[in-house]
Amino acid sequence: MTYVIHGATGAQGAPVVAALAAAGQSVTALTRNADVVVAGAQRVVAADYGSTAELTEAYRGADGVFVHLPVVSEEDRRDYARNIVAAVRAARPARVVFSAGGAPIDPETGGAAAALAGGLAETGVPHAVITPTLFLENLLMPYVLDTVRERGALPYPIRAGFPVSWASHLDIADAVVALFDRPDITGVVSVGQYPAITGPDLAEAFGAHFGKDVVFEQITPEQFRSSVAPLIGEGPAADVAGAYAAMSALPDRSITPENSAQKLLGITPRTTGQWLTDMGL
Repeated sequence: MTYVIHGATGAQGAPVVAALAAAGQSVTALTRNADVVVAGAQRVVAADYGSTAELTEAYRGADGVFVHLPVVSEEDRRDYARNIVAAVRAARPARVVFSAGGAPIDPETGGAAAALAGGLAETGVPHAVITPTLFLENLLMPYVLDTVRERGALPYPIRAGFPVSWASHLDIADAVVALFDRPDITGVVSVGQYPAITGPDLAEAFGAHFGKDVVFEQITPEQFRSSVAPLIGEGPAADVAGAYAAMSALPDRSITPENSAQKLLGITPRTTGQWLTDMGL
């Protein structure tokens, strides 16, 4: 069995490579540079999201493909979604698992993730769509983690009482491996903590892990934008801030039990404390 993994050296792809390697599976790592060494991968292939031809060649003959959209401008993400769908249609891999990365997949949103999810359905290739809400790894950004360590506050652009089914990239990797092994499960699979937890719950978990008092601190989407722009660029940072502004109108970001990884795959995502330990912090 050979599995093709997008972004194999990145935050989302690398844990999938590691999990598949640990399960004894053959991995083809997709990167921007074929000369890099990817631990756990049998083969490294340079394939650009912007090239349908390169993606098609990479997908051909694969038993599974894991794909996610990178953090770039939404316009580029839409282009990449079209290219991925075209490559899947041409190459016909046995299965595709797509992580929407917290982006909405409702067609009415008109977003790139929705276009990719809808396009995969139209190809007729067996697939599953993982829908996390917010990633715990967001809390590792210097602005957040440094504030926790320096003054015992956890800043984030959500309301204190806003419940979220947080998930980690490690949880996504566990779900991807399980879905590659379960071709009978198709459609949407939600990955995240359930019941959902609030900002103060997060702060309490950080405090328990670091052995200090930590309080949750609500910040504005604009404050968050300015903190992440140096890391991801002004355009993507503005898109992220816009997403948090829109989120502020919602009652929560909780998964539902019916299509959860807990029910469909028998996988329970890590608690915040478990994740902090697994990350070696």
